[in-house]
Amino acid sequence: MQKIKITIGDRVYPLSVTEGQEEFLRNSAKQIDQMMKHYEQNYAVQDKQDVLAMCALQLALQLRQEETKSSESSARIEKKLRAIDKLLSEIT
Repeated sequence: MQKIKITIGDRVYPLSVTEGQEEFLRNSAKQIDQMMKHYEQNYAVQDKQDVLAMCALQLALQLRQEETKSSESSARIEKKLRAIDKLLSEIT
């Protein structure tokens, strides 16, 4: 385990991470900071807690949308595989 410090919204968070996690965590923190700046600059939001709540909501929405896309893709692939399997069974 490696110890790192991540800054989000002007606050520092010490974390213990595995070797492969550091880059992902740093990029994620950067994304959150960028989102926070966007909300602070474009909306009348002064409280950091409100800004973080909006970021959390936005990220949760993005996650759900990606999960839905992934599920729909899996269903299409499964349907095509069943069709291929049916064709193969008719040949043999």
